[in-house]
Amino acid sequence: MAKPRELRFNAFNMTAPSHNWAGLWSHPRDTSINYNSLDYWVDYARTAERGLLDGIFLADVFGVYDVFGDSPDTAVRHAVQLPNADPTLLVSAMALATKHLGFGITSNLTFEHPYQLARRFSTLDHLTNGRIGWNIVTGYLDSGARGMGLPASRAHDERYDAAEDFLEATYKLWEGSWEDDAVRRDRDARVFTDPAKVHTVRHEGSHYRVNGIHLAEPSPQRTPLLYQAGTSKRGRAFAARHAEAIFVNGQTKPILARATREIRNAAKEFGRDPYDIRLFAGATVIVAPTRAEAEDILEDYARHVDQAGQLALLSGWTGIDFSTYQPDQAVQYVESNAIQSMVENFTLRSDRPVRIGDLATLSRVGARSPFVVGSPQDVADELIAWAEETDVDGFNLFRLVVPETLNAFVDLVVPELQSRGVYKTAYREGTLREKLFPGRGARLPAVHPAAGFRRQAASASDVRSDAAE
Repeated sequence: MAKPRELRFNAFNMTAPSHNWAGLWSHPRDTSINYNSLDYWVDYARTAERGLLDGIFLADVFGVYDVFGDSPDTAVRHAVQLPNADPTLLVSAMALATKHLGFGITSNLTFEHPYQLARRFSTLDHLTNGRIGWNIVTGYLDSGARGMGLPASRAHDERYDAAEDFLEATYKLWEGSWEDDAVRRDRDARVFTDPAKVHTVRHEGSHYRVNGIHLAEPSPQRTPLLYQAGTSKRGRAFAARHAEAIFVNGQTKPILARATREIRNAAKEFGRDPYDIRLFAGATVIVAPTRAEAEDILEDYARHVDQAGQLALLSGWTGIDFSTYQPDQAVQYVESNAIQSMVENFTLRSDRPVRIGDLATLSRVGARSPFVVGSPQDVADELIAWAEETDVDGFNLFRLVVPETLNAFVDLVVPELQSRGVYKTAYREGTLREKLFPGRGARLPAVHPAAGFRRQAASASDVRSDAAE
């Protein structure tokens, strides 16, 4: 009998009072109004590590949700991912309070430069001893573009063209600028670094240019673990080529299974093992000692979900102004410059009409992904079934009421999964990459596109002589 696949989990959160469920900050037991306190995040990280979670994944959005009613007022009033702090600055404190927990940080490359971002993530990789990951996003909110002095965000497919260029530049910096033995720290010779082993990166891309030495010495992983969430046609191709972990959503098992299958098939087309990528589905989990108690908690939480705020969030995600719809109307397919895969899931891929009013509720329809409520046994049954039937590797646990929802998962679900042999009982040693891919090593494998920019690869074949000189 084959050994069951080990399930993997991230605590999915955001440096804002509200994340995926608008309004839950108003629950009397919720502490996320303290999102801008280090104590809040350190306690959260300790709970996640106590539960042996693989990581905390920090979502981020650059801009304001102003599609709903053509105004930011609803988002501002109901704290719809606003105010919104920089997630990067929290990680050092959480890393100091933990030993094994990974940290995935969302960073929008459209308003970054490869030279800046490469140093920031190398620094974080050093400070966390190799526990850092980058969720590569290209941005979709016009409000963010206007805030940066641009008229609008880039067109959907152009964003991925720019992302390809950005990654090539960062790969050159992370993998090709410093040789492994460049740093000597030789006090006697008074030589910290051998300049012959440090090389200038010259990159002339379609969107970005770099001419300089990477500012950070090689970190434990060199390139951070690469996360991605694109599941549109163009996004899938980008993710299948670059990502090591991909976030997928779908409100039914057939929708999620299709997304998973398409990504794994695309990975094969790029010469990668289809299981060389960890796939995480978003999941809303409410657990209590009994199913009846869990249902009571759901009812309690649901009273605090703000419907207008939720529709403002969905309008921003999809690019559709849901203020112009009636609650009993079904979502219609509209091609937009926002998250195309979400609109496709609500319309083209759904086996039944998805009503606007249902999307604004704490429910299976509103969740857009696995929605599991019950006893520890119920929850374990459902999560295992979703993993087996859709071929995902694990789940991103959506934030509900902090800290009790994560505490309940750690205290009730984790032991149940461990008893069934589908969840680890201790962390593996090593970097985040080594923990997610046992036996791989701390650095990206040779089949990954970044490997072609390593110094030894460039000197062996002269095909990428501009990678580092």
